[in-house]
Amino acid sequence: MSATLVRPRPFDPAGVRAVLFDLDGTLLDTASDIASALNRALAEQQSPPLPLEQVRNMIGRGAPVLVQRVVARLPPRPWPVDPVLLLQRFYFHHDQIHESHEHQARPYPGVEAGLEALHTVGLRLGVVTNKAHYAAAALLEQLGLSRWIEVVVGGDTVEQRKPHPQPLLHACRQVQTEPVDTLMVGDSATDVAAARAAGMRIVCVPYGYNEGADPRTLACDAFIDSLEDLPQLLSRGRQPKAAVPSRVPRAE
Repeated sequence: MSATLVRPRPFDPAGVRAVLFDLDGTLLDTASDIASALNRALAEQQSPPLPLEQVRNMIGRGAPVLVQRVVARLPPRPWPVDPVLLLQRFYFHHDQIHESHEHQARPYPGVEAGLEALHTVGLRLGVVTNKAHYAAAALLEQLGLSRWIEVVVGGDTVEQRKPHPQPLLHACRQVQTEPVDTLMVGDSATDVAAARAAGMRIVCVPYGYNEGADPRTLACDAFIDSLEDLPQLLSRGRQPKAAVPSRVPRAE
């Protein structure tokens, strides 16, 4: 049975001064690297590899939740997989993949053009992700996106992770904007819940992970096919300020 698509509410771009982006599934396609690191860690515990698409459908809410989902879905075996060790080794292999520049992570089409256009018109830009801060910052640097991003909030930057609003509110303080003036862009129910809890508007992309569910079912304020479409969405409906009429001297 197919999921029911949700019609977004009318989106009002007025007043947006900053844009916060999710990373995995929104700015970057990182599923191959996550699957590679996870399968290397599984191999160390004599567990067979998982297909890329299966891993892709489990991505969301950070690596600890990913490992929980993996362990819950592993077939029965004589000896259990150690989830603590699996998480530690996942981090190790993930770091190794990026430090050795073996990573296959790539920006989605339109990301560079969209970030450049948003930066050019003076919007403050940040990333809020459940990935560890050091890993997110390194990826943005390696892929040439850090030149447009002012702040990176990772899953270990503050006490809570998305869908809690704390990471988004922390990012607002860093870029010196109020939540009502800030837009979140994401690909998952986690991003939508975090934005709503923080009092922000949210735009979603239809190509991300969303923990295996169709991103087009998300109850966001608007959808964009590519980040390259976001500047046009934000400029739509904005009217130039009306000229202040000259004061006509009264006749004496």
